[in-house]
This record gives sequence, structure tokens and C-alpha cells, in this order.
Amino acid sequence: MTRPRKELVDIADTRYYHIVSRCVRRSFLCGRDESTGRSYEHRRQWIEDRIHILSSLFGIDICAYAVMSNHLHLVVKLSPEEIAALEDYDVVTRWRYLFKGPHLVQQWYKGERLSETELNEVKSAIAVLRNRLSNLGWFMKCLNEPIAKRANEEDQCSGHFWESRYKSQALLSENALLAAMAYVDLNPVRAGIAASPQTSDHTSLKVRLSANKKAEITHKPSPKDKAKRYNQFVFKPLLPFKRSASEPSESELPITFHEYLQLIEFALRKYKNQPEAGRLLHNFELANQINSASWAIDSTQFEKIYRQRFSKKPQQVQRAA
Repeated sequence: MTRPRKELVDIADTRYYHIVSRCVRRSFLCGRDESTGRSYEHRRQWIEDRIHILSSLFGIDICAYAVMSNHLHLVVKLSPEEIAALEDYDVVTRWRYLFKGPHLVQQWYKGERLSETELNEVKSAIAVLRNRLSNLGWFMKCLNEPIAKRANEEDQCSGHFWESRYKSQALLSENALLAAMAYVDLNPVRAGIAASPQTSDHTSLKVRLSANKKAEITHKPSPKDKAKRYNQFVFKPLLPFKRSASEPSESELPITFHEYLQLIEFALRKYKNQPEAGRLLHNFELANQINSASWAIDSTQFEKIYRQRFSKKPQQVQRAA
């Protein structure tokens, strides 16, 4: 039986989630239309830009992402403490990048005099906004809805762009997290649209390999596009890997980037059916309890085997709140 969305994303279980959104009927609405020859590849950049913008506003860190021609993958970490530490004014400042906000909050933000009753209403409203900036459902709403509206405006049409609300998978172990990240980062290679991670456009791994410290907004926003507000915006980097062999901090991924690249290389060798690939993980396996025999399956067939191997409860692989 399907569980309520609010039960599917719970920080008490895990901070890490794998998210998938697919275009309606899995059409190539961000790729090339074979029937007309028209290309919509530029929309993949819209989505990538939006991911970086929203991560910088929400208490949500990006571990990995891949924007494909007819779907997108995200691996995220929920970090509500980032928003909890903000002053009320900063909460409203972040929210105003996305929406105008309630009228009373707008007045308070501008420094207008308010009565005690109105100030109490403002305080309650800001508490709601604070909660939304920590919420995965609101993050995905702010990602998917503007993209759908902009694509429909470009096509001069109406109707659904995404086939349904996003789906989430709780990542309940380090193995699950790393397998999901590798699965997402290697999506273009697995699909045959890129020869290597270095040429896999619109992926987090390419960003990391390019040593980009900040996301770049490359498209020119239209007058109606709220992205015009981000001219002087400071972008949050991708969630970093730990820097040394010591224990990672709460703001780092559990392995180093070099170790992660070893895992990626191992998966790539398996794609090419190179039997010697098993040697690559020998020393790494001993230190991190990552079994080389199962890693290739974990990282290349993650969605298929997730329910049996990583999910605490089968029902958790459902749509999220």
C-alpha cells in the first residue's frame, strides 16, 4: 500500500535521497525530437542551472546529478540545520529569490511599521517559509514547475511536462549512497550518449572533474524569468568529498574524491567487460567494506536492485512528499 509522502522522506532515517523525475510519456522534451529534427538540448542547461540555484537557497546539498534528454536524477543530502541557523531576515531574503511572499512579510522586509498583531503574523509566516526551505517537496516543486512553464511557453502549448510528481529513494547506507552517486554520474555513459565522464554534459561528475567551484548560469533569462534576480548570487558548491583519510565531517561525503574516481573507473571497466577491473578495488575494498564483486551491479543497475538490497522497507520506494 502506498505510504503518505511525509513518511517517505524522514531525516530520522537518513539525510540522503535519490530523486528521479521523468518527462511525460518519457518523451525527449530535453533532447532531440526524431520526428521533427528539432533540438531541445538547451533545456538541460535550464535544469542544471536551476538545480544549483535552488541548492544555494534551500537546506539541501547536491551530491550528484545527471540531466538527461527525458529525465533527471539527483542525489541529495537534507541539511535543515543550515536554514535553522538563519536569521528571519535571511530566510525571507532567500524566499524572495523565488516568490514575493505574503504581503505582511513584504512590508516587514521593507522596514515598514507594523502592529504587534501583524508582527506575530509575520513571525508565524516566516516559520512556514523556514520549514519550506528545508523541505525536499518544495525544492522539487521549485525545480520542476518553472521548467515546465518555460518549456510550454517556448513551445506555445499547455499541459504536463513531467509525467508525474518526482519519486524518491532513501539511501540508508554508505554503499547505497555511493552506488546511487555512481549510477547517476555514469548515466550518460550507460545510455551511450557520452564516451566518458569528462564528456558527460550536465552531470555533477563533469563539474567536479572540471574543478568548477561555482555553478555558472549560462542561459540568458527572458524578462519573465525570475533567474534575472541571480546576477550577484553566491552559489553553493556541490557537497564535497572528504579531504583526507581521517573521518569525514558532517558536511562531507564519506570518501575522498580520488577513492570515488576509483569506484567510477571500476564501473567503467565493467561496462567494457575488462576482467582485470576487479584488481582496482582490492585495497580500497579492505578499507571501506565495498565488495568489488557486487559494486558493478550496485553502480550500474541501482534502480533495478534497490528494493531488494538497500531499502529498509519496500514501500519506501515511492513518490516523496
